[in-house]
Amino acid sequence: MSTGDRGHENEGFRRLFEPDGLTFGLGFPLTSTRRSRPDVERELELARRAETLGFDGLWARDVPTYWPTFGDAGQTFDTWPWLSHVAAHTDAIALGTSSVVLTLRHPLHVAKAAATVDRLSDGRLVMGVASGDRDPEYPAFDVDPADRGRLFREAVHAIRTAWREEFPELEGEWGRLEGDIDVVPKPTAETVPLLPTGHARQRREWIADHGDGWLFYHLPERTLEDYLTNWRADAGGKPFTIAVRVEFTDDPEADPEPLHLGFRAGVEWFREYFRRLDEYGLDHVIVGLANDDEERALETFAEEILTAP
Repeated sequence: MSTGDRGHENEGFRRLFEPDGLTFGLGFPLTSTRRSRPDVERELELARRAETLGFDGLWARDVPTYWPTFGDAGQTFDTWPWLSHVAAHTDAIALGTSSVVLTLRHPLHVAKAAATVDRLSDGRLVMGVASGDRDPEYPAFDVDPADRGRLFREAVHAIRTAWREEFPELEGEWGRLEGDIDVVPKPTAETVPLLPTGHARQRREWIADHGDGWLFYHLPERTLEDYLTNWRADAGGKPFTIAVRVEFTDDPEADPEPLHLGFRAGVEWFREYFRRLDEYGLDHVIVGLANDDEERALETFAEEILTAP
């Protein structure tokens, strides 16, 4: 859990990071990582089931365009209306973005959309924010990929300012505010929590100073230990989150096989794996369940890992 400035600690942040020990969320689409256009009603049914089973977060990706070479379209639907729809069909589970590509969005649009979802969900929004990684998107939005680092920093500053101040005066490559207009609504806390994703073209020290936590991709265990050690030295108690793809085998004792960003293994191995991550001091895991029987996989994860002693 974070220390120091607590102005970002809304209901979603507390749900994910206030408990002692590792918490778990799920990444959309819940129906399958291989479907680019998931069934909406089934997604909502599984989201409600996940909340009932005790998962702490539901995370939506921001994929502005579909690039077949990359392999997926996220959850297909735009992040903000999708999370608003999920908020209307759930009660208390945190709602996350993993992650909003700030370099391809106007910061004032992001500030307004995010604060709107935060308000409509009673403060449940936690934002992963990123600089982007799909090469064809940059010319589509007339963005020079070499400018990603600077644009990301400018966007974070502009969004925070729009949330914290009334009628702000602010200028950047995106435009200018002269103190005569405001961005509303404001979020439920001083700001929506921001978790830079990956390195976002920034130094770790910048992320520690300007982020409310750090969201990273799946890392080998030894690498994760090193990252956590360095992160704690720079950021104190600010949370660290990773994403892990999980596919359960029929044999509960099966050894792990590597998958892209995760593993295929028996539930007993996963139980010990997540126990080790908890001991390293990891705060939250975004789980991507890869089994075809999604509801059974949800229930197995909840019964064997969420409630494991």
